[in-house]
Amino acid sequence: MRAVIQRVSQCSVNINEECVGKIGKGLLVLLGVSTHDMKTDADYVIDKLVHLRIFEDDHGKMNLSLLDVQGELMVVSQFTLYADCRKGRRPSFVEAADPEKANTLYEYFIHEAKKRNLVVQTGKFGAMMAVSLINDGPVTIILESKQ
Repeated sequence: MRAVIQRVSQCSVNINEECVGKIGKGLLVLLGVSTHDMKTDADYVIDKLVHLRIFEDDHGKMNLSLLDVQGELMVVSQFTLYADCRKGRRPSFVEAADPEKANTLYEYFIHEAKKRNLVVQTGKFGAMMAVSLINDGPVTIILESKQ
């Protein structure tokens, strides 16, 4: 599982010009699921991201987690995170999970995030979305469940 995490001061997701999700201070997570991922991969990523100390404390040091700052979470599925561009000009997506498996793990990820008493908003799996954000910092981190 691959997650691109961006610390945001605000974020919204629109589908067909209709807002389907909006958060304030928190994290935008672009989530990709690979053919080899299982629930344990989702568990690893969600646990890691809610405890990452990437929010500033009173001294300006990145020392606080999403849980510490009571931040919000926006989760957006993004199969293109598994694009392989090493050959040719068109990306290959053979490492991306099939839609059924990817959606199951995406929904599981969201369920597990909500169990941590976070405000969780989402895009819509498989939809064409317009994601708007103000990247705070900017801070962008990539997490992978398999290294």
